[in-house]
Amino acid sequence: MQASLGSTDLKVSPIGLGLAALGRPGYITLGHGSDLAGHTDERSLERTTHAVLDTAYACGVRYFDAARSYGKAEAFLGSWLANRGLGPDDVTVGSKWGYTYTAGWQISAAVPEVKDLSIATLLRQYPESRSLLGTTLRLYQIHSATLDSGVLDDPAMLDELARLRATGLAIGITVTGPRQGDTVERALETGAFDAVQATWNLLEPSAGPALAAAHDAGIGVIIKEALANGRLSARGAIGEVTQWAQRAGTTPDALALAAALSQPWADVVLSGAATPGELQSNLAALTLKLPIELLNELDQLRQEPIDYWSTRAQLPWN
Repeated sequence: MQASLGSTDLKVSPIGLGLAALGRPGYITLGHGSDLAGHTDERSLERTTHAVLDTAYACGVRYFDAARSYGKAEAFLGSWLANRGLGPDDVTVGSKWGYTYTAGWQISAAVPEVKDLSIATLLRQYPESRSLLGTTLRLYQIHSATLDSGVLDDPAMLDELARLRATGLAIGITVTGPRQGDTVERALETGAFDAVQATWNLLEPSAGPALAAAHDAGIGVIIKEALANGRLSARGAIGEVTQWAQRAGTTPDALALAAALSQPWADVVLSGAATPGELQSNLAALTLKLPIELLNELDQLRQEPIDYWSTRAQLPWN
């Protein structure tokens, strides 16, 4: 099943695939190292990425989300698309600019990525993304904007994004941190964006009202980190989540993703699966209908945003 992303002509599936855990050997998802099982060389990771992408496409996933900072994710996605003969009529691809990957393929790098939301970074990274993804790149997003980054108050930046938008490229923004909702509201005021991507999950649902407002304004809404970097999967071992999943006859990851899918303003919920098996488990959420009583109970899991983001900042790579 596919639908339009907000008011755009981009066709997306309810669950998309984010490539943050696939394009590089290190990431903050719980158990990421065990998923890769030591096969962290570039060629092995490309094979793994292609296997996950094959599973996703066979199961109806049609939105794929990468970033310049996800190591080789754009290159792996681009080679998969070329090998399978897939183009913009077959899938919708989004990517992001603003972070530069600096780990040098080392898991224990002191600084794995550097954030710089300047116009110089956009002008450098957009051609790089386009060269790897070609015409399949339909959505280009600011990566992890915050109010204090200043990117939404930079006239030259907004003018450049408008120029790219005029070429037919959809422009999006991803947000982060305990004031996500405020950043989304400011983004709406600019009128510069076709889509917004934010963290929403059972532990951190605070951006919900702002995302609902974005949806009502015709902006496409993409949910990231619906599993809270693995904390809402079985690996997170949150007792209440395990119990509620058992009651619903499912797994913790499917339960958490189904809760995100149940939000009426959500166009796409991203899976961050790093193996075909994880992805298939995630996709069980598509057939899971959670009763309102259970959704109300799940609301007990919510944390204060400042606490949630403080914990996230301390998650180790791999």
